[in-house]
Amino acid sequence: MNLREPLLRGIYGFGFERPSAIQQRAIKPCILGHDVIAQAQSGTGKTATFTISILQRIDVNFKDCQALILAPTRELAQQIQKVVLALGDYMSVTCHACIGGNKVQDDIKRLESGVQVVVGTPGRVYDMLQRRALQSKNIKMLVLDEADEMLKEGFKEQIYNIFMLMPENIQV
Repeated sequence: MNLREPLLRGIYGFGFERPSAIQQRAIKPCILGHDVIAQAQSGTGKTATFTISILQRIDVNFKDCQALILAPTRELAQQIQKVVLALGDYMSVTCHACIGGNKVQDDIKRLESGVQVVVGTPGRVYDMLQRRALQSKNIKMLVLDEADEMLKEGFKEQIYNIFMLMPENIQV
């Protein structure tokens, strides 16, 4: 897959030795910039799949947000943030979880300081976009984790509104 050396170190450090079936099938198309819909059972490595793809594609020298990951719950968003930081440990990647329960001012301050990957719940992410604390102009990847759950749980309108604020050529 020709992954960056620091990313490989993060992958091995996280305990991965061989890619799972979903990782074998989805990482390369994601890295190539294709839109991908991936479905697999729990515990098969879906989070690592999109995280590895994001970390391979972002410009580590550019501090603006380049990837946005939406999750249906605060807990899942925090879990994803931990995976991004662990896999990107040797890359000096910045990641912030925009979730309810955090102080709005803390989110604004963190986003304005420059974060390469933002993971969050649709409500808080949309709020940060509306306040212009989260800038979408350099976001090149949008991930909807557990999209089926989010669409069932009534986030459909917020996801649509977020998508409308993304650059035209965004990868999903």
